Amino acid sequence: MAWACRLGLLLALLLPVVSASTPGTVVRLNKAALSYVSEIGKAPLQRALQVTVPHFLDWSGGVLQPTRIRILNVHVPRLHLKFIAGFGVRLLAAANFTFKVFRAAEPLELTLPVELLADTRVTQSSIRTPVVSISTCSSFSGHANEFDGSNSTSHALLVLLQKHIKAVLSNKLCLSISNLVQGVNVHLGTLIGLNPVGPESQIRYSMVSVPTVTSDYISLEVNAVLFLLGKPIILPTDATPFVLPRHVGTEGSMATVGLSQHLFDSALLLLQKSGALNLDITGQLRSDDNLLNTSALGRLIPEVARQFPEPMPVVLKVRLGTTPVAMLHTNNATLRLQPFVEVLAAASNSAFQSLFSLDVVVNLSLQLSVSKVKLQGTTSVLGDVQLTVASSNVGFIDTDQVRALMGTVFEKPLLDHLNALLAMGIALPGVVNLQYVAPEIFVYEGYVVISSELFYQS
Repeated sequence: MAWACRLGLLLALLLPVVSASTPGTVVRLNKAALSYVSEIGKAPLQRALQVTVPHFLDWSGGVLQPTRIRILNVHVPRLHLKFIAGFGVRLLAAANFTFKVFRAAEPLELTLPVELLADTRVTQSSIRTPVVSISTCSSFSGHANEFDGSNSTSHALLVLLQKHIKAVLSNKLCLSISNLVQGVNVHLGTLIGLNPVGPESQIRYSMVSVPTVTSDYISLEVNAVLFLLGKPIILPTDATPFVLPRHVGTEGSMATVGLSQHLFDSALLLLQKSGALNLDITGQLRSDDNLLNTSALGRLIPEVARQFPEPMPVVLKVRLGTTPVAMLHTNNATLRLQPFVEVLAAASNSAFQSLFSLDVVVNLSLQLSVSKVKLQGTTSVLGDVQLTVASSNVGFIDTDQVRALMGTVFEKPLLDHLNALLAMGIALPGVVNLQYVAPEIFVYEGYVVISSELFYQS
C-alpha cells in the first residue's frame, strides 16, 4: 500500500497546481459509518494487538530462570468509535488476551482482560488528504487468571507474571494502535489518486480544508479537478461556495455525498472540449429502411432530388461547439445540447458535398445512478428537437418536414452515443477497495446528494 501513497504524492507534485479554495463536493461520514468501521475493524485490531512479550525473569527458585511468554490469542469482543466534536474520533475497545507461559515444570495459560482508550485527531495532510493522529492513548488491564480456573500457580508467581505482562502491554499496545492508524493514513492517501474518465481525461480529488467534526458526522470539503491531456479544466469561480445542508438525503446512511452544479459543469465542459460528444451518423445504403440517403431526402427537398438522381449515402456530422448545460432542480435533472449538424451527401467522385446545416437544440431528461464507485447517467429526449436552418446549398428547406426525418435518423444515434459516454461514469470520492452500496440519489436545487452504505473489500 505504500506505493499508492508515494504515487499519490508524486502526482500531487507533478500535476498543475489548481486553486482549491471553493469545494465542489462534500463527503459526510455519519455515525453509521463509524459503526461499520467498528465492526470490520475488530479483526485488524486483534492482529495489531498481537505484540511480542519479552522473557519473564523468574527468581522464585533462587536461580534466574528466563521464562518465555507468548500471546496465544487476542479477542476483541467490543470496539466502539464515536465522534468528538471539533476534534476527531474516540476509540474504546475491550480485548481479552490469552498467554502461554512456558515454565520448566508445566506450561501455564493465563487470561487477561484489557480496556483500551484512544483519542484521535483528524486533520489535513500536506498533500490535501485526511490524516489521523493519536492524541492520547491508554490501556487498563484487569486481573489475570489461569485459563482453566484451577489457580494451581502460587499467588506470588502469578502476581509477578501479571506485573510483567501488564508493563509490557502498557508500553506496546498504544504503539500498535498508532501503527494501525498509520496504515489507515496510507489508505486515506489514495483519495488524491487520478481516476480515468476517458482515454485522455482524469479526475482528481483533494481536500480544501481541515475536516469539520461534529457529534454526528465528519465532513470533508473536497475539490474535484478534471484533467484533459494533463491540463485542468477551469471554470469561472463561483462566488457562492457550495454548502451541503445538514438534513439532506437518507437519515441513518453511512455516507452523504453532495455534488455541486460546478462538478457537472466541469464534466460536461470536459466532454465538449475532448470532442467525445461529436459523432458522424451514417446509414446502410442498401438497407430497405435506411433514410440516410439522397432519395429519402429528395422527397422532402426537391433540389436534392435534382442534384442526385441516383441514391447516394448521406452523413450527419454532429459537432458540439457549445458546452452542454446541466440543470438541477428539485427532483429533476435535465441536459440541454446545442449541436451543429451538417448534412453531407457522397458525390460521384467519392467526395462529400455539403447540402445544408442545422442549429439544433435537444432537451434531455437525466437519470443518475451509482455503480460501485462511479456516478453514471442515462438520458431520454424531452419534447421535440428544435431545428433552425443555419445554411443551405439546396434552396428552401421546410424544417417541419426535416424534423420528422431527424427524429428518426438523429435522435436514437445521439442518445446511444451520449448514453454510452455517461455509462462510463465518473469516479466519486473514495479510497482503494471502498465501494458505495445501495445508494439513493436526490436532486435538489443546484446540487445532487448521494446517500449510501459503504462496503470495504479487504
